Amino acid sequence: MFINKLMRALKPNWVRPEGSNVVRILPCGNRAGVIKRTPTELKNCLNAGGHTTLMVWADCDHDCADGNALRELFWQEAQRQEITKAQFDRVVFLFAKDRIENWIEFLTTGNTDESNEGRRVKHNREAAEAAKKLASMCSKGKPVKNMPPSLDWSCKNWRALVGRMGTS
Repeated sequence: MFINKLMRALKPNWVRPEGSNVVRILPCGNRAGVIKRTPTELKNCLNAGGHTTLMVWADCDHDCADGNALRELFWQEAQRQEITKAQFDRVVFLFAKDRIENWIEFLTTGNTDESNEGRRVKHNREAAEAAKKLASMCSKGKPVKNMPPSLDWSCKNWRALVGRMGTS
């Protein structure tokens, strides 16, 4: 719910006009499954051409220092599957520390502790409202006080995509 609502709220120019785009959300199981499948999905995106973009959402759990460390694991697998650095750098990675619920907690309350898993979100409305708030923050591109490190890291990846696409 959160990811879908975030993309709709951001309204990036390259996913319009309505009806001419496809957004596929592919659950890949655990992190190892996501890492293994990413190079194949990247090849699919590259073969599709146009403004096709692969976004990878994953949790950066207790065994992962930060987004850069997790990105490195993806890069190692990409190299094994003959993905070039230039191709790999087109992937947009969004890694929440422990769970995306920490982001939702921050967006709804103004703070969170990423060293603990955020509480489970029980209502879609809460996730949707948090996604709208994040979209507003991303659109403004201004620094946000107390932003969780994993959310800040992921927002920078989003802004890099926006820069490559040349639009908002």
